[in-house]
Amino acid sequence: MRKFKIGLHSAILPNQTFEEVIDICHDKGYQSVELCVWPQGQSERRYAGVSHLDVENHDPAYINHVLDYAKQKDVEIVALGYYPNPLDPDQEKSEVAINHIKKVITFAHILGVNRVSTFIGKDKSKTVEENLKLFENVWPAIIAHAESLNVWVGIENCPMYFTTDEWPGGVNLASSPKIWKAMFDAIPSPYFGLSYDPSHLNFQGMDYIKPLHEFKDRIHHIHIKDTLVDLEQLDNVGIFAYPLEYMTPKIPGKGSIDWKSFLKNVASSGYDEGMVIEIEDKDYEGSFDDVLTALDLSIHHIHHMMK
Repeated sequence: MRKFKIGLHSAILPNQTFEEVIDICHDKGYQSVELCVWPQGQSERRYAGVSHLDVENHDPAYINHVLDYAKQKDVEIVALGYYPNPLDPDQEKSEVAINHIKKVITFAHILGVNRVSTFIGKDKSKTVEENLKLFENVWPAIIAHAESLNVWVGIENCPMYFTTDEWPGGVNLASSPKIWKAMFDAIPSPYFGLSYDPSHLNFQGMDYIKPLHEFKDRIHHIHIKDTLVDLEQLDNVGIFAYPLEYMTPKIPGKGSIDWKSFLKNVASSGYDEGMVIEIEDKDYEGSFDDVLTALDLSIHHIHHMMK
């Protein structure tokens, strides 16, 4: 099987500096990284609010330092990540998210990374059809900005409906192939695509292989994350329960995704962009040493699956 460059999603290292993240990637054998770039000092939820770069700092000396440090450690910056709710019904929050996404896109261009991973957002109280109308009001201008700078935007397919505050409809619209098709019909730009994460289809009982081929021209980035579905608990609570009642995010190899099949199909689809391990597993968050163990186990498992 083809050997992909495997990177790390930096959200799992919230207290480390940019340099420390790059050092850890280098030491643990990660060849690339998606750097989180939330507004400085803001944290709204678990794994959010992480800032490993200052996207408002366009000083050439800062840009050169970032690029040179990563190059020295042989770690490629493959994407910048920011995951807010641009369709938030609170207009002020929506505008903050939209404005920062545009700043991230501009910074990605300046940095020469040219790839941004984010969320569409959603008004959880409205229907999918109503949210698609909101999307059509907000997102064409964002993608036009990205296209003007040759920056590829990938939308993670996380439904963002895990807990009580995200129900009834979740806070990210891009949760299914049917919705992706509607989004891409509305914005046909090739710069607009997916940051594909199989775990979010897996816990919904959906096929996570088929879209690799059906949407191969729209997959701009890939997140490697696993999920474990407790079928006995699902029988107890049903599909209308909060998902965290019956599923658990896991590191690769500790959940139910067939990574050998997934990676084989990624290769056969012709995908040739960034692929980063996103770690969200509470079993490995008791200490910093536990986090480092998760990094080791995750990359070793994925490398083994590529043999």
